[in-house]
Amino acid sequence: MASILQCGLIQPDVAWRDPATNFRRLDTLMNQLPGCDLYILPETCTTGFPAGIDLAEPMDGPSVSWLLQQAGQRNAAIAAGVLIEEDDRIFNRMVVAKPDGTLSHYDKRHLFSYAGEDKAAGYSPGIQRSGVQFDHWRVDLQICYDLRFPVWCRNQASEFNRYDLQLFVANWPAPRIEAWLALLKARAIENQAYVIGVNRVGTDPSGTQYSGQSAVYDADGHCLVQLENEPAAVMVELDLEKLNEIRTRLPFLPDRDRFELG
Repeated sequence: MASILQCGLIQPDVAWRDPATNFRRLDTLMNQLPGCDLYILPETCTTGFPAGIDLAEPMDGPSVSWLLQQAGQRNAAIAAGVLIEEDDRIFNRMVVAKPDGTLSHYDKRHLFSYAGEDKAAGYSPGIQRSGVQFDHWRVDLQICYDLRFPVWCRNQASEFNRYDLQLFVANWPAPRIEAWLALLKARAIENQAYVIGVNRVGTDPSGTQYSGQSAVYDADGHCLVQLENEPAAVMVELDLEKLNEIRTRLPFLPDRDRFELG
């Protein structure tokens, strides 16, 4: 059983509406962390948020093709947020590319109405949870604003929505960064799982500032990694046996409320 998962957190300054520059920046940061099993890149990491629906691509477009190329080249999975057009709708999507060429994805359920993502930006919400498997690891996929909704993020009893690691990719603004860190920690404790949140840094044309603070928490709420306010890359080693030991020693999950959102 592969109990160790080497995860690379990639925290860039995202160039506005400039995928080619972002590909180069992300490639440079990933090169600092050879040997990861999984690299995690922020929400809309090739365009910025919300950069406009004219930049949305099909699943066989340049961004997903780049992710597949990178996954094959690095022999690692890569999770990244991109804008996708599918069935005449635009999705804020997390795509997970594996080195064998397979793809998984999750569409953001909670569109950020405060910034007009639900109406003015023209995005469509996702309708279901989604996860991906790495050996014996079950990984749940979430995007930014989803973090504020604990019922949606719950570690469920059903096989479909059970997980050991929950990923949040984000463009989370600096003025609310304390909420980011508090909610990541809360999700880890209440769901007895590892939680990784990957954010961006820099300033977009609207003047919104992003302070990074990408972080990793274990099931006891201990912070394993926290980045600062600059482009950076860091690897963290997660241990499934340690997680299962916590769940055995403190068997809180069996007492969770038995309901699920559709």
